[in-house]
Amino acid sequence: MCVADLDRRGRGRHSAAQRKCPNRGRRGSDLFLLRFFTWWNGATLGALFDIQRRGALVGRDDQNNRYFEERKPSQDGRRRRWVLYEGLAEPSKVPPDWHGWLHHTFDAPPTTGPLPRQAWEAPHIPNLTGTPMAYRPRGSLARTGDRPKATGDYEAWTPE
Repeated sequence: MCVADLDRRGRGRHSAAQRKCPNRGRRGSDLFLLRFFTWWNGATLGALFDIQRRGALVGRDDQNNRYFEERKPSQDGRRRRWVLYEGLAEPSKVPPDWHGWLHHTFDAPPTTGPLPRQAWEAPHIPNLTGTPMAYRPRGSLARTGDRPKATGDYEAWTPE
């Protein structure tokens, strides 16, 4: 649960729809303080100001993340590229097409020419570690349900 999901007493207060967009329904002063001091609830005010001043919107992905590129090249001749995440800042939410563009692997953004897909490629899913959807193998303490029975090949150690 993120900071935006808690009220002043530390209790959860948002519905599932509000958790998707943690800043929905916030007062202006609360949103200002969150934007000023935290980066995990979205970009800080300084980053938003800098991107607005120096960057141009290139496109959006399926998860509504916004991608920007610097208007003027820097001293080394390359244009910096940024992503502003929708909701929590989780880099694994960036699809492979946009990841390649962000890291200058591809010159053209996926909005102009998406990558050709192979039949064997699986759709992109973000990293689910630490979420209720995380993989928990049989026998894991984090998995709900019964633990498998011990087999007869185990012999308990006893001190002599």
